Amino acid sequence: MQVPVYNSVGEVVKNIEISDTVFAVPFNEAVVHQALVRQRADARQGTHDTKTRGEVAGSRKKLYSQKHTGEARAGDRRSPTRVHGGVAFGPHPRDYTKDMPKKMRRLALKCVLSSKVSEGQFKILDKFTFEVPKTREMVKVLDSLKLESSALIVTSAPEENVIKSARNIPGLKTLPASTLNVLDLLSYRALVMTEDAVRKVEQLWGEGQKQEAQQ
Repeated sequence: MQVPVYNSVGEVVKNIEISDTVFAVPFNEAVVHQALVRQRADARQGTHDTKTRGEVAGSRKKLYSQKHTGEARAGDRRSPTRVHGGVAFGPHPRDYTKDMPKKMRRLALKCVLSSKVSEGQFKILDKFTFEVPKTREMVKVLDSLKLESSALIVTSAPEENVIKSARNIPGLKTLPASTLNVLDLLSYRALVMTEDAVRKVEQLWGEGQKQEAQQ
């Protein structure tokens, strides 16, 4: 697949070939949904906890006699039915992580990348040329690419000047190619990748990755 490469002022400098095995994969809604649910679940800490009646402070003595008081039968003051008592059926620490085969995780990522291309929300930039962090320069680059909505910027490796130039702009996030994920791709409408980042993604999840695994 041939796609244009833009420079920082929005001009097409050349066209490059990108891998169809990464950027032209039919969308599989079920796999993408499963990957999204898994990633959101894995992000949960699972440290929530409530005290049962055996853990709260308070006397275990029966409040009053079982009969002849005119009151309903009651046990100790730590009962869940009383103020400051324990919590019945409350949450306790647990592990929310979900398993998903590696091939399905990779397929989900390639499906979302392909959807960005097919929807026209994918732009390739030749490179960022920030000598120092400048939010104003990043805004100029985004305007030149005609990006009016939220965007995810992906570089081949972490670039400090790019990160600092983008961090104060609402609706903008930067990522290195190796940490690209389904949640971030779905959370931002546009996807901007440098040419080196595209090659890195193809190396990680394209045919090149399969050839390395076979060697």
